Amino acid sequence: MKFAFAGIDFLGGVFDALVQAGWTPIKLFTRPCDGLYDHNEVVVAQARQRRLPMQLSRIRQADLDALHAQHGKDWALVVSGYPWLVTGWRGRAAYGLNLHPSPLPTGRGPYPLFQAILDGYESWGVTAHVLAEDGFDTGDILAQDVFPISAQETHESLLAKCQLAARRLASGPIARELPQRWRRPEPQGDGSYWARVSDHDRTLDFRKEVDAILRRVRAFGSIETIARLGDARVFVAAADGWREAHTLTPGTVVHRYRRSVVVAARDGYVVLTRWSPVPLTEAAQIGR
Repeated sequence: MKFAFAGIDFLGGVFDALVQAGWTPIKLFTRPCDGLYDHNEVVVAQARQRRLPMQLSRIRQADLDALHAQHGKDWALVVSGYPWLVTGWRGRAAYGLNLHPSPLPTGRGPYPLFQAILDGYESWGVTAHVLAEDGFDTGDILAQDVFPISAQETHESLLAKCQLAARRLASGPIARELPQRWRRPEPQGDGSYWARVSDHDRTLDFRKEVDAILRRVRAFGSIETIARLGDARVFVAAADGWREAHTLTPGTVVHRYRRSVVVAARDGYVVLTRWSPVPLTEAAQIGR
């Protein structure tokens, strides 16, 4: 099967898995990335190695028409980690599908991993679904890979699990059973949409319990949470803590040692172990 891939390195293992399963890539659609939170170096290198045409701008009707003119309908449009709604593929490609990092219909939206940890889900998954033209992540389900997650899950560990699951879906049900599954997809029904997170969602509230604060730190990991220390705002990538009764006002800085800062929480103390007065995005710009 020929395929055009639309995405970045986030779930870019799908591209590699399809190639290993014998599919033939014909074009890469990707997007500009900041090189900090979003990356496309791997998929771009793969496309260059194979001398594939690449496009950084949004997929338009003319792009699909051009692929149809060159390859007929004997190809699939595979989307994964692509921010724009893709329309107009029907009648030009045999298949259009998206791989989304949630067990749909739960967790539609741009990036549901944070909320999965914040809400304490015990299992999570990746879904391959028909690429809907009237909304994000709503198309009929072709296959799912569901796996357990722990109470101590971090953003980085959940991301890795999703990446491995996406590869399994691509190399198994999609690469080997797509025509059969395409004829019998499962409608999603009602679901939930999780919007893009804001700075408010990333902000630590020391009036809450230690466990809740540490869960928020784990949920964002290297994306960083935000903490207010007096009049200062810092960006936190890692923290520890413990429960202990005290009479201090939550948010009080009670101890500093080198780069560690101990802050009073509602029912104990939180130790900020990896933090910076500037976010990772700005720190990288300063270092250039």
